[in-house]
Order: sequence, then C-alpha cells, then structure tokens
Amino acid sequence: MSSFRNIKKSAVVLAFVSTLSACGDNDNNTPEQVVTPTPTPTPVSYTFSVTVSNLTAGQPFSPIAVVAHHDGTLWQIGSPASVALETMAEGGDNSQLLAFEKGIANASSEGPVGPGANTTVTITTDTVEVLKLSLATMMVNTNDGFTGLSAIDVSALAVGDSIMRTTVAYDAGTEANTEAAGTLPGPVDNGEGFNEARNDVDFVARHPGVVTNEDGLSSSVLSPEHKFDNPLAKVVITRTQ
Repeated sequence: MSSFRNIKKSAVVLAFVSTLSACGDNDNNTPEQVVTPTPTPTPVSYTFSVTVSNLTAGQPFSPIAVVAHHDGTLWQIGSPASVALETMAEGGDNSQLLAFEKGIANASSEGPVGPGANTTVTITTDTVEVLKLSLATMMVNTNDGFTGLSAIDVSALAVGDSIMRTTVAYDAGTEANTEAAGTLPGPVDNGEGFNEARNDVDFVARHPGVVTNEDGLSSSVLSPEHKFDNPLAKVVITRTQ
C-alpha cells in the first residue's frame, strides 16, 4: 500500500514538473519583436528656369552661364576681373566661370543666343536657404564686353513664382576696345578670343559702347547695327519645383 502511495505521489510530482517545463517552453517560444527600419528621407531638390532674351540688334550672346551660390559675386564694379570672367568676356568660353569656387550648382545654355532670340536654362539645387543666382554672357562682337546679373536672391520664390530683371552692358577692362580686325571673336570678325595679356584699365566698369567704321574709326570692323543700348537682355527666373 505504501509503495502504491509513493508511485502515485511521484506521478503527481512528475506531472507538476512537466507543467512547469511546458510553461517555460512557451516563454522561450515567444516571437521576438520585429523592428521596422526608419525609411531614408527622399532628397529634396529645388529647380529654377532662367529665360534670357537678347534685346540687341546685332550682338549675339555667347552661351549663358548660370551659377547658384550662397555668397560671393562673379564680378565687382571697380575691381579687376577674375581670369574666369576675362576668359568669358574676351572669348565667350564660360567653363571656368561655371566652376565658380563658391558655386553649389551650375548650368549653361547649349549655344549662343542671337539678336532677338531667347533661351531657357534649368538649374537644380538641394537648398534654397540664402540662395542666389548669377548669370553672365559675352557680347561676342566686342573685345571684352559682357552682360548678366550678379547675386540675385531667389530664396523667397515659391513654386510657380517668377521675377523679371533686365541687364546692362559691362566692360571687363582686360582688353582695349579697338574694334579692330583680328581682335573680335564674333561672326563679324572671327578674330582672337581670350588673351592672357591685359592692356586696358584692368577693372570692371559699365561699357562705354562701341565705335563703328561709320563713326570715323576706319579700322573698326563694326557697323551701326552692332551698337547697343541698355537694357541688353531680359531675364525671367521662375521656380518650377
């Protein structure tokens, strides 16, 4: 009888232990919490279209350089032109100007813009905080004349908003305005472009205008249609994104 009670007692203890083991197994089998990774934010971009209209009668513009930046300027009235500006103003090559050291984005028109024509350049940045746009182009039937806009603040433009500006004529001050054969890179002469030697006042100023062969300068290759007056261009800047 005593042996029966012991067997029965052992069976009860074994059942209890089995129940505890089962509980422990249930705890161990609880699925681990799945952590959902935080999605990577989609990069934000801001896009502007810059439409330039040539208002002159006989001055083609070289390819338009557009630069986005936070500070700095492409030129300063009364200060010497940078080599980048000189290269563009004498020969129409805007590649160095597009590499402006303080620029955060740049774009160029595909080719020259003839008198009465227009072109649109699109530029995209990853910020609009304290954002400025500058543009520059050579009047190619001049020695070193150019036009453009310097450091126009576009930070406050909302999508769909536009601003309009007009430009005036500047002289890079790096090459004498002789208008002589062989010195103009434009179609009227197909002469020399950039020359690193500086033989003028060596500071940027408003352009005094050109002298034609009908103004008493017989050595000039320019005719009256190559003269210009301000404004030289109309510029419309629109934020599109």
